[in-house]
Amino acid sequence: MDFERVLTANFGVENSRALSVYAGRGGYEGLAKARAMDPDAVTEEVKKSGLRGRGGAGFPTGMKWSFVPKAAIPAKPVYLCVNADESEPGTFKDRYLLDLDPHLVIEGTLIAAHAIRAMTAFVYFRGEFKNVKGVFDAAVREAEEKGLAARADGTGGDGALPRIVTIRGAGAYICGEETGLIESLEGKRGFPRIKPPFPAVVGAFGSPTIVNNVETIAALPFILRNGAARYAALGTGKSLGTKLFCVSGPVENPGLFERPLGYPLRSLLESDCGGVRGGRKLKAVVPGGSSVPVLTAAEVEGVLLDYESLAAAGSMLGSAGIIVMDDSTCMVAALTNLARFYSHESCGQCSPCREGTGWAHRILKRLVVGKGEEKDLEILCSISRNMRGKTICVLADALAMPIDSYVAKFRSEFEAHARDGGCAGVHPGRSISDLAGAQAEAAAS
Repeated sequence: MDFERVLTANFGVENSRALSVYAGRGGYEGLAKARAMDPDAVTEEVKKSGLRGRGGAGFPTGMKWSFVPKAAIPAKPVYLCVNADESEPGTFKDRYLLDLDPHLVIEGTLIAAHAIRAMTAFVYFRGEFKNVKGVFDAAVREAEEKGLAARADGTGGDGALPRIVTIRGAGAYICGEETGLIESLEGKRGFPRIKPPFPAVVGAFGSPTIVNNVETIAALPFILRNGAARYAALGTGKSLGTKLFCVSGPVENPGLFERPLGYPLRSLLESDCGGVRGGRKLKAVVPGGSSVPVLTAAEVEGVLLDYESLAAAGSMLGSAGIIVMDDSTCMVAALTNLARFYSHESCGQCSPCREGTGWAHRILKRLVVGKGEEKDLEILCSISRNMRGKTICVLADALAMPIDSYVAKFRSEFEAHARDGGCAGVHPGRSISDLAGAQAEAAAS
């Protein structure tokens, strides 16, 4: 496909992690242009580009920056937090940017810091990203030595440069939520905060704070180097620019793909990923990470990979973690696996989430091994209704939305589990008792 790559242009380039290689390919030209501009002018350029947050919510980036109160400058310091706590199941885009092109993220971080007048930028890494953080730290030291950023202790340069401070979490999914991240950054338990006040007004250490996803930050050098119009020419409608799509599951060619927003989902699965592996039939697709509603094979037809098209199809673009399921997939087992994850990762602060995720998981464990009852389906839907929109953050919704969509769209499988002890028809040649035994073993592991 012929389009201008924004995020992966340096992937596959020899020594892509080195500052000299990055700079030789136009790196840090966007930062130089940004620093020659008034910070508010940088924000306006990003607004014109149409860049939206790539962490899942899709909120306009420039508008988010503009929420920082001008009266707070310089009365309080302003902080930038780069969210590298990539923990959404099915999502693996940010780690590639941090590992293969760290200076792209560093340049974007310094551009954003200039735009919001932040003198400190924190990059918060997922706990498991030990090696990736090491790569990024080495690149930060290169940037410091070249006078692009102050050292982590605030020294170096002419005193007007921001510093980049890297922090590694402890592997908690909830710290990917922006206020949970801020709480962890402050050394506290990662409990999400009630909003308002929003972080742009009262964030880290009581100061205005902007939290941006790694992929959002990585788009900034292109925008500042080439102009907002060139970026906005990519994509479609209100979904502008390119996006990284993570494809996993039984396809011939899974992996990470950069495509313009508005690209057909069917083309990604068939042309780019080679179709479903082994000649099996497509059954379902989760288009935006595990927390969004599932699409059936029929619903995939005609869907474009952008915010508006997926919303119209009844799902969400989210983090663009595309999870493919073929016709051998037991949807009850798939939902049970999701419930186990969200029950384990609930921080426990809100009772609808703490109790609801655990309760849903217990019911699904019974169903998946053939020990459930038909009334369990109504209980599951009731639990979902009492979780959605009733908690401080959206972790409860992240399980409620899959529950609603899986049960509604594949109800016959759930009923078969409750009535017959399994959905053997999904697995040709296997009896219900064999399937239940295999699922019991999987559930216990």
